[in-house]
Amino acid sequence: MTSPRTHGPITSDPRTSNPRAPGSGSSGAPRGVMPPPMSPASHELTPLYGPEFAADPYGVYDRLREYGPLAPVEISPGTGALLVTDYRAALDLLHDPVTWSKDSRDWQKTVPEDSPVLPMLGWRPNVFFNDGETHERYRKVITDAFDRIPPHELRATVVETADSLIAGFGAEGEADLMRQYARVLPLMLFNRLFGMPDSYSEQLISAIAGMMEGNSREEANAANASFEQYLGELLTAKKQERGQDLTSWFMDHPHDLTDEEVIHQTVLTMAAGNEPTANLIGNALARMLTDDRYYSTLSGGALTPRDAIHDVLQNEPPLANYSAHFPKRDVYFHGMWIRTGQLVMVSYGAANTQYGRSEAGTGGGASGSGGGAHLAWAAGPHACPVQRPALLIATTAIERLTAWLSDIELTVRHDELTYRNGPFHRALSQLPARFTPISPDQAGASPWESRDSGPRRDGERPDSTLSS
Repeated sequence: MTSPRTHGPITSDPRTSNPRAPGSGSSGAPRGVMPPPMSPASHELTPLYGPEFAADPYGVYDRLREYGPLAPVEISPGTGALLVTDYRAALDLLHDPVTWSKDSRDWQKTVPEDSPVLPMLGWRPNVFFNDGETHERYRKVITDAFDRIPPHELRATVVETADSLIAGFGAEGEADLMRQYARVLPLMLFNRLFGMPDSYSEQLISAIAGMMEGNSREEANAANASFEQYLGELLTAKKQERGQDLTSWFMDHPHDLTDEEVIHQTVLTMAAGNEPTANLIGNALARMLTDDRYYSTLSGGALTPRDAIHDVLQNEPPLANYSAHFPKRDVYFHGMWIRTGQLVMVSYGAANTQYGRSEAGTGGGASGSGGGAHLAWAAGPHACPVQRPALLIATTAIERLTAWLSDIELTVRHDELTYRNGPFHRALSQLPARFTPISPDQAGASPWESRDSGPRRDGERPDSTLSS
């Protein structure tokens, strides 16, 4: 059980604010009627980091719901926030840009410059941390660039990347599917989509993982510096020669981004597109390989990788806590006073599972808070702008792996899997699996042949179950 961390007085705790402060908020109280805070001030903040939280975040969310729709939490040592755990409250916040801002500049003045969460929450001139026309301008650049990638070409690139990774461990008969596949594939893919050689992939994946985890100030700062170096080299290369890639399209978009703006849209796209996609692949594989509904039908059953991905998005979203917002004025919101500029985050993991959760291997469960709807992509004007490409990448990656390794299984029970530290994500540290070894087909009829099988019949291919 994760124990609350006790502090002295914290000025950012909204429940210490004056109950007569102005502002009515977007919901939670009749206009003109300002009830007092629903509970006395408290300085006990539940940490959303460390091994205890990583091991059982849903137990923590259950306890946080005792506070009501919002609860005080600590996202790094000494840095507090309010976490929205209620589905309706989350929707109210996400759909109300009049009351809430994404601009974190005032808030970050109250946080140490070397805070491990600043790489994820510090203001940048990008689509995440701006409002109104500026936000719409940045978002248009991103969506227009991704619209230039035909889905069949994106899928072909995923297939090529997946096959190259499977070639690296297929003959061994075992693999850590996180380290050798799920974390590497999106990085290699995005590295290509932005126009950099494959040799830069390792630097990129290490930097983004360090930023997401925030295990220490030193690690977070080192990761941020490595990422900035990568981006600087990327921009220099594309200034010298444009290509058919996202970076070039960002640079040449009619909205005429500055060099700084190009860099920061790239930061956003890589970080938001890579780490959550890797975790989506890993979490879905973990469920598939420990649930008999999938296990006996990997090569042609009723339940598919798309079902597993929806299961994860509903019950174990890869980006569990984010959507940082800041009220533009003191506001009374769902029973709580919140001060101007206070950090409020949405827990997709808690909101999605407010009324129940289907755990891995249970063969079914609750449909979630919204009758099948979920907040894994957020909602409102700041919802994920590239949901379809993300789903295509994750689905194709899983289809490709299970097509080649149709007898794959985990070497541990699901409840023995461990998760990485961090307040933002739900990310497996390892996913150990075994399978019948495969080796290159010398005849060249197909990329792979099982060591223990004879030649395939004419026309029989291991990817026959893949969707078109």
